[in-house]
Amino acid sequence: MIKSKFNTDGISIKIGIIFSRFGISPNIWTLISIIPAVLGFGALYTHHLIYGLILFLISGIIDAIDGSVARVTGRVTSFGAFLDGIVDRYVEILLYLGLLFYGISGLWISLLIFGAIMPSFVRAYADHRGVVTEPEDHRRMGGILERGERLTLIYIGMLLGHFDFSWLLYIIKLAAILGNITALQRIWFVFNYKK
Repeated sequence: MIKSKFNTDGISIKIGIIFSRFGISPNIWTLISIIPAVLGFGALYTHHLIYGLILFLISGIIDAIDGSVARVTGRVTSFGAFLDGIVDRYVEILLYLGLLFYGISGLWISLLIFGAIMPSFVRAYADHRGVVTEPEDHRRMGGILERGERLTLIYIGMLLGHFDFSWLLYIIKLAAILGNITALQRIWFVFNYKK
């Protein structure tokens, strides 16, 4: 939703210019983003919520670097986009499993994982089956809580949860519900597409 509503190209170019000077390939930046996520999982596993939050935020920042460097250096590839999407899913699942070990109910974590995976799956499967193939139509699928908003909401929950655990729990529940509504919105979009 954020990406579809705002043009973030200017910021992305500035990030790409700065980090392209390190001489690290975009795919290596993508793989580097796993390291703080694994450490963040460890922090949550050992009940250090704020350290976990900081480490997952670092992972997210590194995730923004890879695509920016690829665009600025002219190294955008289909494989790079594929790798980025796969690593994004691993990072996100590490976050959710960390929250499970931190003390969030398995039911809500399961619903959160469904709410994270199904919107992406609906879009990819609609494309795979040739139902929705135009990139512009993929963007129009949208939904109430895409990945960026979902993670932002959870990070806010982690920050507030440091002071009162119930805030984290309520926000996880909200993200799980809205994530699954997003999947249903996309299914509805596909169902009504070009009728």
